Amino acid sequence: MPKPFLTYEQQLVKLRDEKCIVIENESMTLSKLQQVGYYSLVSGYKHLFRIPTQKTYKGGTTFREIVALYEFDESLRELFLHYLLHIERHIRSLLSYYFTEKSQSAYLTKTNYNYARKHQQGIDRLVNDLQKLTQTTQHSYIAYQRNTYHNVPLWVLVNALTFGTLSKMYFFFQSDLQSKVSKNFPHVNEKQLGQFLSVMTKFRNVCAHNERLFSYRSKDAIPDTVLHAKLKITKEQSLYQHGKNDLFAVVIAFRYLLPKEEFLVFKRALAAEIDKFLNSTSHVSEE
Repeated sequence: MPKPFLTYEQQLVKLRDEKCIVIENESMTLSKLQQVGYYSLVSGYKHLFRIPTQKTYKGGTTFREIVALYEFDESLRELFLHYLLHIERHIRSLLSYYFTEKSQSAYLTKTNYNYARKHQQGIDRLVNDLQKLTQTTQHSYIAYQRNTYHNVPLWVLVNALTFGTLSKMYFFFQSDLQSKVSKNFPHVNEKQLGQFLSVMTKFRNVCAHNERLFSYRSKDAIPDTVLHAKLKITKEQSLYQHGKNDLFAVVIAFRYLLPKEEFLVFKRALAAEIDKFLNSTSHVSEE
């Protein structure tokens, strides 16, 4: 049976009487339910406050704590997206620079990519999408280049590409171009950079679409790194259990792809957000 419609007041009563959530401020609770929505707020962030294998909440759990977890995740999205965009901008510049060394329109020639049999369909789709983008009217700077110079160089078009498309372009680059790009990041080889980009693309989309971030897991994984060993991350059957396809994997990627000083600023901000959330709850441990 479909769940019945509930007014905001009825939702509050359900939280208090059925879920046994402590409502400390009814006015604030109604306001948050209206601003965020019951599903996005309660259904999205209840898991850390429920007793494992049961549907009941830990005794004394307050609505304010659930809101604090939601706001923590919101802050994480803003923080991670900020630095993901920095890396995206860097990759955008590098891909454009090294490809344009060949020719301003080389990116529309399929054989300028690694046109091996297993990649041909993917490259065909990529080049077709790039070709369509050169004809777009949605970006005035692309239309200006096309109409004025009858040519849209990659260093112009690249500004309209998504992180996902940039990641695909790198993946389909010939090995010499991949090498030139990856050498801008010490201790990262061509294959590892591709793995980092693939995972970060997924997390960037989560941030951009306001989905739950802190517990998100991507299907792809970053490579095993020296940091995994130094941090003594738990292994099971030789596989690391953390820092591969979770949010901490992005932290590790940041350590390799951001300038050192910028990473330290990020790390301090992340630690501050974690401390802020832990101080707002008694039902979620630091572990």
